[in-house]
Amino acid sequence: MDTIQEKIEAADWQQLTENMHDRGYAVLKNILSAEDCAGLISNYHHPDAYRKTVIMERYRFGAGEYKYFNYPLPALIQSIRTSVYPHLAPIANTWMKVLRLDNQYPMLHEEFLTNCKAQQQNKATVLILKYGQGGYNTLHQDLYGDLYFPIQLVLFLNEPGTDYEGGEFVLTQQNPRAQSKAIVLKPRKGDMLLFTTNFRPAKGSRGYYQIKMKHGVSEVQSGERYAIGIIFHDALT
Repeated sequence: MDTIQEKIEAADWQQLTENMHDRGYAVLKNILSAEDCAGLISNYHHPDAYRKTVIMERYRFGAGEYKYFNYPLPALIQSIRTSVYPHLAPIANTWMKVLRLDNQYPMLHEEFLTNCKAQQQNKATVLILKYGQGGYNTLHQDLYGDLYFPIQLVLFLNEPGTDYEGGEFVLTQQNPRAQSKAIVLKPRKGDMLLFTTNFRPAKGSRGYYQIKMKHGVSEVQSGERYAIGIIFHDALT
């Protein structure tokens, strides 16, 4: 646990912040060990850990399955969620300021969750996703209610090219009055990817404007792909 926290604190947050401002995503490498990844995957079939299972095909979300964790979260995931948030809150607040939006986010995650509860958002949103051959996730946003945090993260639990083929992480960026731009990423096992939940600011000739972004997963050609999604806001249901 301390090792993961040390890795998070030792990351180059100045560069990561610049990446989030410029691109809407950033990668922290080798946050989880192979043992951490194996442990999270092995817990996939422990029903008491989860509050809800979603079969993607039923809702036309794609092909695969994901499960929402119950509170309390596993200690490792809780530690990551709590440790990363204070580094992201200043980025989020900068975005709100330059876009002239009223939202301001507290520096501690516990305080933000208190705000979620005041909006009747009290269901855990952290989830584990499983894709087999042919699995994919359609482009979407993880909002879950009126109050949401504008940055989230995903932890990659398998090695691309070894454990699975395909299954790239896809971001789309919608510039106003322009065609969408696709960004295709392939982080490695144990990596953490930060990315925007809904939009990020960009500077134009008349000031800052919003660039809308969505995310998804391309089709898995072979093997199995597992990932943990950490959303910082809670859900209504």
